[in-house]
Amino acid sequence: MKKALLLLFASLVFQGAAAQPFPDTLARIEAVFANYTAQTPGCQLTVARHGKVLVSRAWGRANLEHGIPLTTSSVIEAGSVSKQFTAAAILLLEQQGRLSLEDDVRKYIPELPAYGGQPMRLRHLLHHTSGLKDWGAVASLAGWGRGSMFYGNNEALEFITHQKTLNNQPGDEFIYSNSNYNLFAIIVERVSGQSLADFTRQHIFGPAGMSHTQWRDNPHRLVPNRAIAYSKGKEGYETTMPNESAYGNGGLLTTTEDLLKWQQFYLSGKLGTAPLLARQTQTEPLTNGAPNSYAAGLFVEKVSGQDNISHDGITAGYQASLEIFPQSGLAIALLSNTSQYSISGVAAAVRNIFVPTPPPAAAKTTTPFKLSEASLTAYAGWYRNSRDGAGLQLVLKDGELLSNGKYKLLPETATRFGLGRGFLEMQGAKGLRIITAAQDTISFSKAAPAQASAQFGAYVGRYFSEETNSFLHIFQKDGKLFLSLKPHQETELMPTYQDGFANASGFATLTFAKQRKNGMSLKVSVPRARNVEFIKVAEPKQPPAGKGLAVAGS
Repeated sequence: MKKALLLLFASLVFQGAAAQPFPDTLARIEAVFANYTAQTPGCQLTVARHGKVLVSRAWGRANLEHGIPLTTSSVIEAGSVSKQFTAAAILLLEQQGRLSLEDDVRKYIPELPAYGGQPMRLRHLLHHTSGLKDWGAVASLAGWGRGSMFYGNNEALEFITHQKTLNNQPGDEFIYSNSNYNLFAIIVERVSGQSLADFTRQHIFGPAGMSHTQWRDNPHRLVPNRAIAYSKGKEGYETTMPNESAYGNGGLLTTTEDLLKWQQFYLSGKLGTAPLLARQTQTEPLTNGAPNSYAAGLFVEKVSGQDNISHDGITAGYQASLEIFPQSGLAIALLSNTSQYSISGVAAAVRNIFVPTPPPAAAKTTTPFKLSEASLTAYAGWYRNSRDGAGLQLVLKDGELLSNGKYKLLPETATRFGLGRGFLEMQGAKGLRIITAAQDTISFSKAAPAQASAQFGAYVGRYFSEETNSFLHIFQKDGKLFLSLKPHQETELMPTYQDGFANASGFATLTFAKQRKNGMSLKVSVPRARNVEFIKVAEPKQPPAGKGLAVAGS
C-alpha cells in the first residue's frame, strides 16, 4: 500500500515535467527545511497540483517553551498574504451592488482629507496606487512602530487621516502601503454592517472549507493550536508576536492546507455568485501607461518563464508565501513562525524542485561608449530626489562614474548611462532623471554640497509633527548631528547635500528648510511614507532647581 501511494505521489508531482527519482525529490525537500529542527521554530509546506495535495509537511516547533511540535494543523499568521482575502471581500461587495471600485474613497472614509488633484478611488487602494502613506511607517516616526504599542484599525485610521500630503497622485505610482487594506477592512464594516472577520467567515472561509482560518482581530482571543512567533537574537530565540488588532492588511490566522483550499476555491470559479477570478487577478497600468503587476491583493507576474500569481508576507516573527502557476496547476504554500530565515529564499528553493528553471537569456553585447574625464567630472556631485528628498551622489573614480559610490554607470551616449535594468539620463542644469526597468521616471535636481559641521547648529532643536502627533529632537555631539525620537534612542545623521541628511543605514531621508520668522521645518521620508513634516518649536521650560515633578513613592 505504502509503495503504491509513493508511486501515485511521484506521478502527480512530475505530471507534465521531466521526471526524476522520487527518493531524490524527497531528499531535496528535506534539505530545504534542514534548518528547522526540534530545537528551533518551524515551517509548514503544502504543495498541490490541480487541487490534489502532493505533499503536506511541518518541521520544527510551534512552541519552544513547552516543546510542542509544529504540525500541519498548527495555526500560523500569514502576514500580507492576508490582503487577497480583504480584496476578495471588497470584490464581493461590488458584485452585490453595494459599492463600486470607481467610487471615491471619501464616500466611505469622509474623515480622509481632500488632497486635491486626481480623485482617489477604491481601485487605487486595491492596486496600491492611492498615494496613501503607510500608517505603520508614520507610526515609526513617532518613535513607536508597529509591535511597540497596541494598534487597532481605529489607530491606523487616525494616522492615515492626519497626513497632510500623499506619497504620489492617485494612479501615478505603485507604492505598497498597508493603509490601503486597513481602510478596506473599515469600508467592509461600514458598507455591510459586518466586521471583515464576520463577512469573510460567512462568504469565504466557510464556503471554501477553511476550517482552521480566522482573523487576529482580537489578539487576546484563545486560538487552538496557534504557533508562537520567534526571532533569533544574541541570547537565543525570543518571542516576537504581533501585539495589535489592526487587520485587513495582515492578521490572517491559517494553515498551508487552508491556503491551498482558498486558491482552489477562487481559481475554480466558486468565489461569489458569478466567478470573480478575472476581477481578482486583473491588473491596471499606471497613469503613464507603465505596467503595475499588483492585482486584488495578488502579484500577477512571470516566474521561471511561466504565469505566476503570488504574495508573501511578514508580521512580527511570522512569515508566509503563497503562489500558483495556473498553466500547470502547481500551488505552493509556506508558513513559518520564525523570522530567522527568509521565506522568499525557502520558497525559491521549493519552487526549483517542482518548476523547471529556463536557461538564462544570452547577454546583449553593446559597443562601449567612451566619455572624456572632463565630461564625467562635470556630472559628478550631489542630486536631490524630487519625490522624497533622497540624495544621490555621482562620484568619479578610476575613470568611471559611480552612483552613491558603488553602482557603476555605463555610458551609452554622451548623456545616457546604463544603470542595472534601467538607465540614467543627464539633463544639464535641470539635473538628471532615472528611468527604471518598470518604466518609472524619477527626477533629480542638482544640489549644493553639504555644509560644514560647524554650521549644524541651525538645525538643533525640538520639532513637532501634527501628522505623527509627536516630537523629535535634533542635537549635536562630538561635532556630529543626531536625531532622537524618544529618550535613550538616538540615530546619527549623515550629511548629504546642503540641508539634506540621511541616517547611517540610508533608511531615512531628512531635509531641512527655513520658514518664516527664521523658523525651521524638517521633512522626513522613509520607505512607504514620504515628506512627513515636523516644525521647529520652542524647548519646554525647565522647572526651577529643586522643584521637579514629584515621583510616586518618593
